[in-house]
Amino acid sequence: MKAKIIIGKNFGDEGKGLATDTFALEAVCGGMSAVCVRHNGGAQAGHTVDLPDCRFVFSQLSSASFRGLDTYWADSFMPDLFKLTDEIDRFRGVGGLVPNIYASPLCRCTYIGDVLINMILESSRGEARHGSCGMGINEAVVRSRTVPILLRDVIGKDADTLFGILAETAHDYTPKRVEELGLDLGRAGEYGEMLKDMNVLRNAAEAMCRGAEFVKLRGNDFLSSFDEIIFEGAQGLLLDEFNLEYAPHLTSSRTGLYEPARILRSVFGDDMINTEVVYVTRSYVTRHGAGLLPHENLFDPLEYGITDSTNVPNEWQGSLRFAPHGCTDEFLSAVERDLSACCINAGKSLFVTHLNETDGCIVTNRGSVPVEVYCRDENICSVFDSFRLSFTPFAKDVITR
Repeated sequence: MKAKIIIGKNFGDEGKGLATDTFALEAVCGGMSAVCVRHNGGAQAGHTVDLPDCRFVFSQLSSASFRGLDTYWADSFMPDLFKLTDEIDRFRGVGGLVPNIYASPLCRCTYIGDVLINMILESSRGEARHGSCGMGINEAVVRSRTVPILLRDVIGKDADTLFGILAETAHDYTPKRVEELGLDLGRAGEYGEMLKDMNVLRNAAEAMCRGAEFVKLRGNDFLSSFDEIIFEGAQGLLLDEFNLEYAPHLTSSRTGLYEPARILRSVFGDDMINTEVVYVTRSYVTRHGAGLLPHENLFDPLEYGITDSTNVPNEWQGSLRFAPHGCTDEFLSAVERDLSACCINAGKSLFVTHLNETDGCIVTNRGSVPVEVYCRDENICSVFDSFRLSFTPFAKDVITR
């Protein structure tokens, strides 16, 4: 039994899709049965996998789907069944298959009310937006503390029954939350009207039921039936909900090692399995959305001819921002905190992507350093046991050091 735990080292958009596809390809080529676990965030993820003849941006399906691996939603994942069918249909058109999706019955679902409140709140902030994706993750987290909609409450329900559940939630919870946030629905435009419209809620219930047909409920013990477990993290380590250095511009989930370590212990107890923790970073740093980005003024993407077809400007997060890495201590500090907090016995590796865009260098606030030189730095080597280097978008080209 093996486990690979993929973690974005920075603010997201590091290349976790490529890393996941790489390990899925290795598992398939090695003849191993494998499953990919989504364990944090939800439909706001955008993990890109490139093949020579196509590409796909994964949100709720795992980035191992091109390799035929099953997807498992752990209890800490927050599915949006409303959006799932569209993603599956789009992937079927590109990949020619429908991946199996298994899920913990305890997943907390996002529903249309969460999304609309999120959109109204973020729009009301004007220039002081937090950089939310507008997909309701934080609202679902807050609501679930008192009025959860668990996946087991949805799977197997018909649209009328589910509409009744959503309508009760909208009646009992939504007015209190709107008042708590100080929102004026009369001035919220289209989103405010939609939040009050029962037809919107009924259509959402029907869409959720269609999405639920693709999901089979399983407990975490299901993971023990595979040779390898690949944990695909979402967002980045610096956006962890407890990383208060960057508050309030954070995500409402644990983005590091915490959830994978918890899940592994729930399945295997204290038994040792062969585990590798993989921290993924671009050769530079990006951030999509508001909030502090150290050294941002020291990096000009035009100098490197960088374009990003996944992270295009959008209403909620604006344009992708760029920066160099800081000094070695800055580069390692969040990783060292993450590792020390979970106390898991595992190998540690660094997965560097987008090296083709920076002439094979790690770009730092003190200048560019050839990646082979950077990986020999004694401080870097004291944390990481191995390195994976990507000079193309393709998993087959990743180099291991």
